[in-house]
Amino acid sequence: MREYRVKTIDSLARGLQVLQVLQEVRAASLHDLHLATGIPKPTLTRILFTAYRHGLVWQRMVDGAFLPSHTLQRRMETDDGEWLVEIASPVLGELSQRLQWPSVISVPRLDYMETLETNSSRTYFDALPPRPHGFRVNMLGSASGRAYLAFCPQQELEAVLARLRLKKDPAYRLAQDDAAVRRMVETTRRRGYSVRAPDFGGDHDRPRSEVDDGRESIAMPVRVDGRVVGCINLTWRRQALSLPTAVQRHLEDLRTAVRTVEERAREAGLGHG
Repeated sequence: MREYRVKTIDSLARGLQVLQVLQEVRAASLHDLHLATGIPKPTLTRILFTAYRHGLVWQRMVDGAFLPSHTLQRRMETDDGEWLVEIASPVLGELSQRLQWPSVISVPRLDYMETLETNSSRTYFDALPPRPHGFRVNMLGSASGRAYLAFCPQQELEAVLARLRLKKDPAYRLAQDDAAVRRMVETTRRRGYSVRAPDFGGDHDRPRSEVDDGRESIAMPVRVDGRVVGCINLTWRRQALSLPTAVQRHLEDLRTAVRTVEERAREAGLGHG
């Protein structure tokens, strides 16, 4: 670039510095950015809010981290769930304004589901701690895992089951029973949503008789271009609400949220391999 006899814009330089750091580290808290840039936190907050208003950054609910917007990138990798979270996060925020119970979005990772975002911190009546980012969820027992298995393409289902059959822990016993898996898949497809396995209490490996988080859940798949790119659940305390009552009251809210995420993903041209 040719030399210009002009002064640089310090505020713009600080903003670009913040964006550069986010591009390098992918996700950072306000304190992380303060340490990396030396910019005071009030100034950082103004920079981040301005960048957010222009679609350059977004903030994840599950841990408050700031991330660069994936919608600015030319191509998305299909195994990178952050683009899905960026699309889904505001939808979960809207859902939390209507319902008292939290939701989680998770994505399939070979033989387990990984939670990437939750609106739990915004649900007033949920006294249980939110699932942390990166929490591993049992594929066969959780509502989210069962939603994925029931609605993913058949070839993908067979590949996942083949991996699960290699595991000898009791938590994967269902994978050895082809008839039981088929019944679960058919029932879930017919219903249009999934529920937890009867003996699933929230722990990845141990049954409800050993570990029980006191919750029940339903989940639905997020499908883009024929693929299940993730699942969104709704979870609540069993003592407060029965499964039939929760379905009657809140299934349409969950379905609307899933459809909104799918529509926004298609409009943004995301999810392509």
